[in-house]
Amino acid sequence: MKSLKLLSIIGLLTLILYSFTTIVQEEWKVPEKYEKMKNPTNKADKENIAIGKSLYNKHCKSCHGKEGYGDGTKADEVEGDLGDFSSADFQAQSDGALFYKTTEGRDDMPEYTKKMPDDEDRWLVVNYMRTLAE
Repeated sequence: MKSLKLLSIIGLLTLILYSFTTIVQEEWKVPEKYEKMKNPTNKADKENIAIGKSLYNKHCKSCHGKEGYGDGTKADEVEGDLGDFSSADFQAQSDGALFYKTTEGRDDMPEYTKKMPDDEDRWLVVNYMRTLAE
């Protein structure tokens, strides 16, 4: 009887620990060539920012939200952390890393080479995401 109780407790603890490990999202590894990639667009150009904002509103806002807090209208449908674009951790990433993540995607984050086939458009979205810093 004791061994059955012990096995039940071990099984319950294993289940609980497993559920916690599936909640934590794996680190998003960015290839070195992207980490070092330089943004070829003029980040300060107001027209570039406006285009980037328009593209963000069309492709990103529904999940990431108007201010980039990860609170868009579709955010509840997405598994994993949507990030907070205003945070220091997010803003500390290189432009190349953000470009890579936007381009390639992973899990529920789609890759955008079909929706935004022009690399420059994805760079302009990166520029706009920089304006969301607090």
